[in-house]
Amino acid sequence: MPPRRMNNHILPRPRRALRPEDEMAVDQKEIKKATLTIGERILELPLITGTEGELGIDIRKLRPETDGIMVNGHPVKGGVITYDPGYKNTGACISQITYINGEEGIMRYRGYNIDELALKQYRFIDVAMLIIFGELPNTTERENFRELLTNFELVDEGMRKFFDSLPPNADPMAILSAAIQCSSLYNPELRAIDPADDEDFTLAAAKLLSKVRTIAAFSYKYSIGQPIMYPNPELDYCSNFLHMMFSIPNKMHIASNMAVDALNLFLMLHADHEQNCSTSTVRMVGSTKANLFDSVSSGISSLSGPLHGGANVEVIKLLQRVNSKETTIEQLIDDAKNKKIRLPGFGHRIYKNYDPRAKIIKQTVHKLLQEFNQEDPLLEIAYTLEEIALTDDYFKAKKLYPNVDFYSGLMLRAIGIPLNMFTVMFAISRMAGWIAQWREEMLADPAIQRPRQIYTGPVERKI
Repeated sequence: MPPRRMNNHILPRPRRALRPEDEMAVDQKEIKKATLTIGERILELPLITGTEGELGIDIRKLRPETDGIMVNGHPVKGGVITYDPGYKNTGACISQITYINGEEGIMRYRGYNIDELALKQYRFIDVAMLIIFGELPNTTERENFRELLTNFELVDEGMRKFFDSLPPNADPMAILSAAIQCSSLYNPELRAIDPADDEDFTLAAAKLLSKVRTIAAFSYKYSIGQPIMYPNPELDYCSNFLHMMFSIPNKMHIASNMAVDALNLFLMLHADHEQNCSTSTVRMVGSTKANLFDSVSSGISSLSGPLHGGANVEVIKLLQRVNSKETTIEQLIDDAKNKKIRLPGFGHRIYKNYDPRAKIIKQTVHKLLQEFNQEDPLLEIAYTLEEIALTDDYFKAKKLYPNVDFYSGLMLRAIGIPLNMFTVMFAISRMAGWIAQWREEMLADPAIQRPRQIYTGPVERKI
């Protein structure tokens, strides 16, 4: 089908998500069943097979098919449920966006390996369009989408009152979450878009991607008491952000090509990561039919935790402790092996191999510091810590390899991003994934997400 047009813009057509009736159409050359025995009841549950061979047991009919069965001499009222804290073994959706093979250290956006995207130096906006719309853009699509980003980069002047009301030294992540929702109030039509309308969705996606960097930079400026710097329409996405971050009225900041390339790489590598905590939050909130802006705002709040978006901050703090002689690498290794601490930047629930993103960022940090003719003592500490850990039998047995957080903080630090903005940078990047995941959830027309529980409180008591 030809692309749709709006105001002389040729807009990319977003790829349609799988709908519930399509789920069993996922590549299944052989129809297979899983057998579950509960008491005297034997159930056959269908298997869903992904395009990369992943298997999932479809338990959607588990409760109705086990309602009233006898277990240990008693009927099970309401049926049997599964128990999976942290959803470590639970697939909440079928998705076409990101594929991860943690055992082999593979990660792909819409089928493209991230290391290949990085090697061919695709820019963040190219990758964002790939994730959101399903395909890498052609020249016309790219330029027209960039024009939309430029047109939407300003925030309404009414937002100045919002920023002026904030306390000094306010947390930029808290500001970002609230400001995303607040800014959408100036465009109420975008709070009520039909996710199936390609034109409206494209405009909402462009507006969010563009404004998130402006709001993030404004948040930083307000947190340090500096005047805000408006975006420059002549600059590209990353150069513009660095301008808004580091320019002051009497001195414009012109970012080096290396810094811009590094920021593009950081944003590209963090743009999506399948069903992580914040993405699952966005999808869960979206399942209530909440609008795009409110849904991604919930994702920002989820990302703010130190175990999620704040993990690279914890790595920097750890390396600083070693640099200040507060502790030693050997002590950290021993404490991790004795389970006294959890070593940030090592290990990942998904990856049982070297995180492919970490390899790419590690190489870039070294080049970046060489380009700037800088030395960062924390980088040398990181190299030493990694080398010792990777040769330690405990770390090898547990498959605790460096993850993306181990080196990403060092790269942001080299660019000049302050520590309290690290998680904000993550949010700017992940906005692309959240937008795509929200739409995929909405187009699948799901039931509202509502997990069950195993109640272990007191039985009925008389007052």
